[in-house]
Amino acid sequence: MTTGASPARRSVLQSALADLADVPATSRWVRSGGVRLHVLDYGGDGVPLVVVPGITSPAITMDFVARQLRPVVRPIVVDMRGRGLSDSAASYDLTDYVNDLVAVVEQLELQQPLALGHSMGARAVGLAAARRAGRLRGTVLVDPPMSGPERGPYPAPLDALLGQLDEAQRGTSAEQVARAWPSWPRREQELRARWLASCDARAVAETHRGFETDDFFAFWPSVPVPTVLIHGADSPMVTRAGAAEARAANRAARLVEVPAAGHMVFWDAPDAGVSAVREVLAEMVHPAGAVSTGVR
Repeated sequence: MTTGASPARRSVLQSALADLADVPATSRWVRSGGVRLHVLDYGGDGVPLVVVPGITSPAITMDFVARQLRPVVRPIVVDMRGRGLSDSAASYDLTDYVNDLVAVVEQLELQQPLALGHSMGARAVGLAAARRAGRLRGTVLVDPPMSGPERGPYPAPLDALLGQLDEAQRGTSAEQVARAWPSWPRREQELRARWLASCDARAVAETHRGFETDDFFAFWPSVPVPTVLIHGADSPMVTRAGAAEARAANRAARLVEVPAAGHMVFWDAPDAGVSAVREVLAEMVHPAGAVSTGVR
């Protein structure tokens, strides 16, 4: 299959590796088939939470979220195949990502973990739960793409994503990232500038294709409770119509809308986005003792 992506020329800058020195997590490694996966384990005695990032988000880009979840859970953030320090792979379909999640759960011997995914990661977490894979006790899906067959294209064009990736691989800066994402916190602009080049163009292209050929609603009705779908109020991926369809298709699930956020919920509205996740995770960990943050 031809994806239109250029051959992989991934790179991890020394300045990017130095970022890991400031992350309060331990690097750990697992294998998913023949693919070596890197994870950031934030430790602690809390219920494990496997975090699966989005299409161009290495694990470290979720650090600011993971740090704030530590009082509630033990975050374990995955460099998915073809991103960050994990290996490139022969294929990048949704089942591959589910298998990666299960490999992390099994090889790190996580007991009944929770799972949280953003965008691509939300689809992977949702399908894993629907298949009862990974012995998950609960799931949080953050702005899963609802594009698919007969549902229109994924709102972010592939050429735009590959253009950003090509720019990063040739050398980019936080100032250039800020032109595309002006409202993001400065640290997150800097991390994206340093780490985007670690993403495999083929991984991005094949995942993007999956956003348009796989149907989120084929498995969403089968995702068991407890599950919460969090979406940005201004997201082009989860529109008002999409949220209404999701609510009707899985009436046992809870939907939470984050005001003033687009698809990149945590980056667009860091306080409200993280507060929403903390609340729903607290309810999953301690159903009778969660403290409301007022986010709905």
